[in-house]
Amino acid sequence: MKQRHTDAQVIPYPKYWRFAAAANRSVRHKPIIHGLLEVDVTRARTMLRAHRAKTGETLSFTAFLATSLAKAVDEYKAVQAFRQGGKHLVLFGDVDINTRIERDVAGKKYVIPYIIRAANHKTFRELHDEIRAAQKADVRRVLTRYRLLSLLPSALYNSFVWAFTRIGRRRPRLWKNTIGTVGITSVGMFGNGAGWGIPASSPTALMLTVGGIGEKQVMVDGHTDAREYLILTISVDHDIVDGAPAARFTQRLKELIESGYGLSEATGEMERAKAEGVSKQPTSSSYPAVAAQASMT
Repeated sequence: MKQRHTDAQVIPYPKYWRFAAAANRSVRHKPIIHGLLEVDVTRARTMLRAHRAKTGETLSFTAFLATSLAKAVDEYKAVQAFRQGGKHLVLFGDVDINTRIERDVAGKKYVIPYIIRAANHKTFRELHDEIRAAQKADVRRVLTRYRLLSLLPSALYNSFVWAFTRIGRRRPRLWKNTIGTVGITSVGMFGNGAGWGIPASSPTALMLTVGGIGEKQVMVDGHTDAREYLILTISVDHDIVDGAPAARFTQRLKELIESGYGLSEATGEMERAKAEGVSKQPTSSSYPAVAAQASMT
């Protein structure tokens, strides 16, 4: 007698994810190099917590990282270069950050791409307000642009992505307007503790993957101190970005994040004063990381 199995269910595979899979396949052969680093965010998180204690407002940690990222890219624009044909690279002045925002619509979760335009010309507060507004925006309006996918047969997704990529090679501004110039994705918001994330591929020359936050006991001025470290993965297209510029960019990004770049104006003098107690950087690590909850939104 034929045995029936009732421990599995078949659910729809959304067209959006089928299209995303085709897009990922189109860039999977890019020679991506990854840099794994830990960044001391004790100062930044102290300032954010002090601001929340004083005002009740939770400032966006993603906006803080985007502020630092935009500043570093603005100083090292080679990391966001676009190829134009086989002989030229295009360096745009604006840093357009492609990120993801999760929204709840009728009980279902949607992860919606969102591009922060000209982030290098905006303050932390402006980026915070923009991200919060995007999180509250009418998702039905946002999803309208993706409804065209429902009109395109799935069998044509690969051909469509291939054709668009070919066009983008000749028209970098079209590619920029569609996908931005750099990417940032936060996997740390979905779990607690330290840990790296490695992106499978990226349509941009630079991708910043934000992992979790771990606590370490480190040596500061001859005594141990608890510090908070953010796990980051920086991925660059080695066909476009060479190792030396990537290293200089990475060091600058680390400096900006560890200094709490952009937070002083947003959090005020009281928070700056409270943060002075954790402004010194550790000299060496002495104990393994201990899980600490990350606040990434």
